[in-house]
Amino acid sequence: MTDDLHFMQLTELAAQLEARQISPVEVAQLQLSRIAALDGQLHSYALVTPESALAAAKSAEASIAAGRYRGPLHGVPLGVKDLFWTKGIPTSGGMPMQRQFRPLEDATVVARLKDAGAVLLGKLQMTEGAYSDHHPAIEPPRNPWNPEYWPGISSSGPAVATAAGLCYGALASDTGGSIRWPCGANGLTGLKPTWGRVSRFGTMELAASLDHVGPIARSARDVGAIFSIVSGRDERDPTSLVSPRQDPVLPASRLGKLRVGVDSRWNSEDVDASVQRIISEATEVFRGLGCQIVQVSAPDVAQSVIDWVPACAVEAAVAHAATYPARKSEYGKVLASVLETGRSVSAFEYQKIRLRRMELKGRFARLLEEIDVLLIPVQPFAPLDLATIRTLGAQPELILKLQRYTAPFDLTGQPTMTLPGGYIETGLPIGLQLVAAHWAEAMLIDTSIAFQDVTDWHTRHPPV
Repeated sequence: MTDDLHFMQLTELAAQLEARQISPVEVAQLQLSRIAALDGQLHSYALVTPESALAAAKSAEASIAAGRYRGPLHGVPLGVKDLFWTKGIPTSGGMPMQRQFRPLEDATVVARLKDAGAVLLGKLQMTEGAYSDHHPAIEPPRNPWNPEYWPGISSSGPAVATAAGLCYGALASDTGGSIRWPCGANGLTGLKPTWGRVSRFGTMELAASLDHVGPIARSARDVGAIFSIVSGRDERDPTSLVSPRQDPVLPASRLGKLRVGVDSRWNSEDVDASVQRIISEATEVFRGLGCQIVQVSAPDVAQSVIDWVPACAVEAAVAHAATYPARKSEYGKVLASVLETGRSVSAFEYQKIRLRRMELKGRFARLLEEIDVLLIPVQPFAPLDLATIRTLGAQPELILKLQRYTAPFDLTGQPTMTLPGGYIETGLPIGLQLVAAHWAEAMLIDTSIAFQDVTDWHTRHPPV
């Protein structure tokens, strides 16, 4: 065993577990020891569950030894964001008022991970109610690349833990950028699937029609392994969907037919030079793979980025109706402000937002008939330090810029993959994003694997 074991890709670890070269119990014990040693500084876990994790590891070890291997998650230590119900284990959603809530059953996605034999190490920390700020009573997770820099929101814990080698992947959620920002900030790979492709049963809501459940991991192969287990229709979530067609799987032999759309104006206008460089270099990687680079003009998203806040606020106010305003004093000021906004939006205004949202969805659907993937940044900035993040509340224009490349695709529900695309001079990672048509997750995963087969950004890890 070496320290490198903690940074091994999930799928690489799975192969060794299946071959019985490594024991699930030994791996789980090493992970728990590493969490005990490092998470006091990183704060990525809201709750560690060593007893149930070791019990699951022992069960996996016995099953694998008996020839009952269940697949690539069997015996693999994972974490889940603290908004997914876990039977008998506190699930707080980043809210101190919910710390005593112990669900009577698992969220569907948690049940599917358990059925696949995954070893769940605990609940991962997150912002209050999955919005933009951690509750004042909670110590925020720290970016393992540099603790003075932003780790992303709201899936801060899942990304920090995965990047720091405190789990091999995590289940997270994305309502306005909450898988993509943390992946970009921590040098990880993450999938925001088509809305409805993954069940939301047993998932604490922020905004039901914007909430997407998806995986964060170290590589596209790892993301694909988790996604294959948690996706699919769930009778307990009537909004979960069955794909109307077969996923467009993309064998390597067909990569030359892939049309990669690039909007040079959108990718450069008021965009940091380091981010432009990452997108330009990624474009050349795809060109080198034989892909067709297609210049496009993406729909204008300026109004949709503005619309996202009231749209999210209305749905959040509905989600919190049982406790807000009745327990207003127990809320942090940021989430409370959002809920107040949501309660003040008129039905007339909300319908106008809804109609603009439908139009945006249609415009991007048409664009993605002309291309297979759209290559865009995760955010227009270089990595943001915490000092800058603390000023966001006083800089609404900065918030709109931050959401420019993320919030529109929560409104449209289209799948996106985030990949590490390079590093700046200080050693901090920068991500890029691929957007595809609804239901095209398999193509996104295959395309991302091809990109990562010829780049090494995803193999780097922070100095922890």
